[in-house]
Amino acid sequence: MTLDPVHFEGIAALARQVGRQVDDASHQEFAERVWERFLDPLELDGRRVLEPVDRQYRKRVAIEDAALCERPFPESYGIDSGTINPTTYKNGVVMDVAHAAMGCVPTDLECHRSRTVVIGLHVDDDSVTFREDWVNYDEGYSRRRILLLRDIERRRYTEATVHALSLYLAESEHALANADGINDLLILDGPLYPKGLLSWRDRAPELAEQLEEETPRQVVASYARLVEGFLDRNVPLAGFVKNPAAKRITNAVSERTPTPWTDDAALFVRLLEQRAEGERVRDELTYTNWFVSRGGTDRTFAEDGDALGLERHHPAADYEVTFFAIYDPRDDVLYTVEAPYGVTKDAGMREALQTQMLSEVAVRRGPPEAVAKADELARISAREKESLRRMIEGELDTELSRTYDDLRWGGEEAFF
Repeated sequence: MTLDPVHFEGIAALARQVGRQVDDASHQEFAERVWERFLDPLELDGRRVLEPVDRQYRKRVAIEDAALCERPFPESYGIDSGTINPTTYKNGVVMDVAHAAMGCVPTDLECHRSRTVVIGLHVDDDSVTFREDWVNYDEGYSRRRILLLRDIERRRYTEATVHALSLYLAESEHALANADGINDLLILDGPLYPKGLLSWRDRAPELAEQLEEETPRQVVASYARLVEGFLDRNVPLAGFVKNPAAKRITNAVSERTPTPWTDDAALFVRLLEQRAEGERVRDELTYTNWFVSRGGTDRTFAEDGDALGLERHHPAADYEVTFFAIYDPRDDVLYTVEAPYGVTKDAGMREALQTQMLSEVAVRRGPPEAVAKADELARISAREKESLRRMIEGELDTELSRTYDDLRWGGEEAFF
């Protein structure tokens, strides 16, 4: 059934009423004030939660010039992990299948062939045991293992926990297994650290306690070891965040004055969007300087953070998250690029990473080519997900545990 015209117009009337009350122009003025007065540095409860790595600036570059520039890193690798999403079966098993792959530019078929597969599994039966070590397959190109999870404190977190740990373990282990062959640049599809896990500290006490357990700590440790390995070899490592949702700035600023934005991306769009005669300027990318971030989930690997008690083999400051923002006016979207301070403390490396990412976005109108390749290789299609679930049903000699929403929406959910 569709909306009748009378109801459509009724909704439009309500929207007009809201539009008359919200002064959008004032948001731009406030964004400029935040930029000028709050970010160098941004403090919260006596801590510097954000500050420029060097100096604060906003710059622009013609899209055509960025696309044609010589890239500092002619060889690049991207990594991503896809899952079937957590699935509950009638026998009490909760399972997710994560599948990590690496894309590279120029194309390397052996690199593309290599995969890491993790089956995350929760079973409420202490007598159940599985071999959990890594097993090589596909003539040694790929590895697989079962990740058995027990003692999840609250059942309502079971599916999300199985999903997050499977996803991040597959991604980090695949990156570690292939890291030595990367000599130019590795780009993670997403943040530098597993923020879906690190956010547990702020979501609920039960999740915060769970983060202290062995398996989550091991997964987080894999990302720390990845950073260390690249710092040891002086090879840059970055994360390309396609859908930035951080609130590190807006939350801190709102402690002093109300803010009109739901997240930092909305603030940066205000700051980076250019207009001429009322129209958006569409032929230039705009971007910011690099910032050090120590707020939100980034506080875990801040210089004064606890790193979950993990041993750090480099100076603590080298693990800190730094980032810059890129705005693409062609699609009105914002991206952020993250890298450890151990990489970006060098001014030449900061500039090289900015040049590389701006050129990639200019050409591709989206994420870097290596990341796009990894995303395509790691993605499990809707048809493949359904086939895998059906296959697992047969192997477990059970059936999916279904709800009405599974019938209505196909069971697709969002997990942190």
